[in-house]
Amino acid sequence: MSQIELRHLRTLVALRDTGSLVEAAERVFLTQSALSHQMKELEVRVGCSLFVRKTRPVRFTSAGGRLLKLADEVLPLTHTAELDLQRLAGGESGRIFMAIECHTCFDWLLPAIDGYRNRWPDVELDISSSFNFAPLPALIRGDLDLVITADPVDESGIHYFPLFSYEAQAAIAKNHIWCDKPWVEPQDFNSEVLISYPVDRDRLDVFSRFMQPASVEPLRIRHAELTTMIVQLVASGRGVACLPNWALHEYLERDYLAVKSLGEDGVWPTLYAAVRKDQADAAFIRGFVDAAMDTCFDNLRGIVTAELDQLSFK
Repeated sequence: MSQIELRHLRTLVALRDTGSLVEAAERVFLTQSALSHQMKELEVRVGCSLFVRKTRPVRFTSAGGRLLKLADEVLPLTHTAELDLQRLAGGESGRIFMAIECHTCFDWLLPAIDGYRNRWPDVELDISSSFNFAPLPALIRGDLDLVITADPVDESGIHYFPLFSYEAQAAIAKNHIWCDKPWVEPQDFNSEVLISYPVDRDRLDVFSRFMQPASVEPLRIRHAELTTMIVQLVASGRGVACLPNWALHEYLERDYLAVKSLGEDGVWPTLYAAVRKDQADAAFIRGFVDAAMDTCFDNLRGIVTAELDQLSFK
């Protein structure tokens, strides 16, 4: 059982700082009698005298000096921890360790993080660039605190903040045969090399929302890690790709390639920020979501506001 309590250390420090029982008692909001009783109780617990009675200023024994050294080490740490807990309770501090399931999201996420850090300096924030693990299970376990995803799953412990909706568009070379079509159909991919990121096809909109429902397979699949590499391959006629409209905008402006909608109505996924439900109301979490949305709508072309009722599980 612990014999020394924080109240004892605070009283000893008050005795040292004031030099008298009377003033020390006032500082720690005790009567002089209660302070004397507390010190006698502590001396019984540790089995040593801590200070010499009837001296002014108070003179401490070696044992008392040792406890004062402990107090000087422990009390500042305790005070800092208490302030941190107050900030946590008030939603001003916390941790956001995040992962991204969207390769193209780095373009807008990094500026959003910079802006967020300026507004929320007490939040510990880090980002994982790995795509080689399942981030939503890691979110539920507590290994992650936020996941940017376009593929929500029905898990009771996860809350989804819709960030925005965007059109997933087919990117093609400027002289491609599809250029004369108003839009492309799933079967058009039968004779095409599809260039995509090296991720599971269920996480790619062109598969999950367009080709798979029609039982269509591309002629071949070619992988590339970087958006710029995918665009270069498409522009040189090595295949076609499917990318978010906002990621393709700058290449369209430079006249690098052409784009077509997937079907007459297009395919419009929604991007979400997924968090654990027990953190969904935390101010620092909502602050990040707000910062992300502000950055997106300030910088991305072609995105539209997403509503919560657009959430659909696969």
